[in-house]
Amino acid sequence: MTATSLPSLPSRTELFRADGTPVRVLVVDDEASLAELLSLALRYEGWEVRSAEDGASAVRTARDFRPDAVVLDVMLPDMDGLSLLGRVRRELPDVPVLFLTAKDSVEDRIAGLTAGGDDYVTKPFSLEEVVARLRGLIRRSGAAHARGGSLLVVGDLTLDEDSHEVTRGGKSIHLTATEFELLRFLMRNPRRVLSKAQILDRVWSYDFGGQANVVELYISYLRRKIDAGRSPMIHTRRGAGYLIKPGE
Repeated sequence: MTATSLPSLPSRTELFRADGTPVRVLVVDDEASLAELLSLALRYEGWEVRSAEDGASAVRTARDFRPDAVVLDVMLPDMDGLSLLGRVRRELPDVPVLFLTAKDSVEDRIAGLTAGGDDYVTKPFSLEEVVARLRGLIRRSGAAHARGGSLLVVGDLTLDEDSHEVTRGGKSIHLTATEFELLRFLMRNPRRVLSKAQILDRVWSYDFGGQANVVELYISYLRRKIDAGRSPMIHTRRGAGYLIKPGE
């Protein structure tokens, strides 16, 4: 194994994009197990992650996903990482790139940085190091910032955990205590599908399957207040649960 396991990752200060959505990271590595481990570590940070196993799919994903940072293996099956970097930079000129490689010579490091890479980590590496390097790159690039205080933000929707004030597009929204807790749980997990069981356990503190209809009921209450006359933010994933994300 070329990286440490997830439990050793430290507590984190969350980073968010300017619009309140999660940081986006593209992981490019043809070693599936390593790419999955990296993706899990980055999702633990609350970031949105896509992966690609070769250069061609990486270029397509970068174009569609518009990541805030790229983790890039130097050795890929269809092209080398240095060539791929040039193609990615044509799509995203300012995106920070962290190289991963088994090569640790000074010449290799210089080649990667000279080609436009922003940082360089050699295998084997620790997940903590990769996450820390990425956080530094993302913050220096200005793509994201740490969110302080008690304010949750998803798109144009804000929730103040201290004052219990909720606004969308600057307009105040009155919620009951239960509606507020449900919305807070959704907003603490933007773009993540939350099951009825998870919501029941977190908001109502019980998990009786027969009570799942209460989740549907309160989701409908929230939709009337949050989404009425606006682009929908609360979405249903049939058979899976609910999520919140910025309106289109």
